[in-house]
Amino acid sequence: MMETILQWDTALFQMINHGWSSDLLDWILPMTRNKFAWVPLYILILSWMIFNLSVKQWAYTFLFIALSIFASDTISSELIKKQVKRPRPCAEVTMNPAAIQRVHCGGGYSFTSSHATNHFCIAAFLVIVFGGYMKRWKYMWWIWAAIISIAQVYVGVHYPLDVLFGGILGAIIGASAGILCKHRINLTF
Repeated sequence: MMETILQWDTALFQMINHGWSSDLLDWILPMTRNKFAWVPLYILILSWMIFNLSVKQWAYTFLFIALSIFASDTISSELIKKQVKRPRPCAEVTMNPAAIQRVHCGGGYSFTSSHATNHFCIAAFLVIVFGGYMKRWKYMWWIWAAIISIAQVYVGVHYPLDVLFGGILGAIIGASAGILCKHRINLTF
């Protein structure tokens, strides 16, 4: 059973990594997974919080989101990856055809994707805490996290199951922290 699941995972990886190849995606997706590309968005979020929340609410929100990102990254990178030890697809010498490597492969393990874990953590946190304010736009956070996650597969550094389970893990951590934060700061929109 597990062998079949891993074969499907590899086949889906090949479809995304090879089958979706295009000059446009080669330009956009590596950029979307770059943490520095999102600095303006993070500044915008922090600015919005500073101007729309009380000092106490802002401080607690910042503390909770920082702790949730720290937890999601630590659980993914330090606990799960080091226990599972799944090689990255770009490091798999037996893969045929070989993964198209669009970014540096990195020396770490693949399962779970820390990019997916951290970005779904942020998305879940923001949707839980500010979803009442964002109304229809709150779904954009899920799309944002999903695009960053799919980019991980496209550039060749993760399998689809790596990002799926990373996304689930991150969403659980982010939602849990968001619920605690929202309760603590008594935020209503």
